[in-house]
Amino acid sequence: MPGIRRQARMIALQTLYEYDITNHTPTEVLQRHAEERNLHPKVVEYASELVVGVYTHVADIDDHIQTAAREWPIQQMARIDKTILRLAIYEILFNNTVPAKAAINEAIELAKTFGSDTSSRFINGVLGTIFTRAQQPTPKTESEVK
Repeated sequence: MPGIRRQARMIALQTLYEYDITNHTPTEVLQRHAEERNLHPKVVEYASELVVGVYTHVADIDDHIQTAAREWPIQQMARIDKTILRLAIYEILFNNTVPAKAAINEAIELAKTFGSDTSSRFINGVLGTIFTRAQQPTPKTESEVK
């Protein structure tokens, strides 16, 4: 049986994927998954945090994806890959409750389970670029220098 966070990521992935395809309300989709599968409350709690976080920051997250994968327009990416990337980027850049490398490894595992044969390599490459960029100090603008 997978751990709470792994289960939560799987449910969040499925919820966000359904939202991307059908535009059903993410919270309603998550609630349906929780009821149908009789999920542990901690799984639902973390999955909800992920879903709401991704949903709230999706424009920023998509900008990060697009700058890290310039040769792949986001509209042409496989939806499952895009959704896995969104989840991981939310955890890496906005959530910060798990180490970034753990979030990347979890995303790669999700890609192996739900994506195509090349999904895990693609996701690893994009997330590696985003992680590296996040580690670099941001240069101060002239107005910030005193």
